Amino acid sequence: MHQLRELAEIFCKIDDAAEMEQLFEEIFTPRERADIVLRWALLKDLFRGKPQRSIAAELGISLCKITRGSRIIKDKKSVIYKILNQTYGG
Repeated sequence: MHQLRELAEIFCKIDDAAEMEQLFEEIFTPRERADIVLRWALLKDLFRGKPQRSIAAELGISLCKITRGSRIIKDKKSVIYKILNQTYGG
């Protein structure tokens, strides 16, 4: 887990979106980036109240992945919830 913390600290030092995007392109494979983008779309849809079956059909993902995301969104103390609420909430 030390390396995860180290990576998180490196990410925190980047304050330019273009530079962060370039880092993602350098460190993640195209498939990994697509998975991250898909997960973010799923979380946004859940936060906005879209039905899980609708999300599954539109994004082509399993209800298991959606259920995990739903648990995160329901936890008002989660970082994801806080970010989504600040970005898309009231």
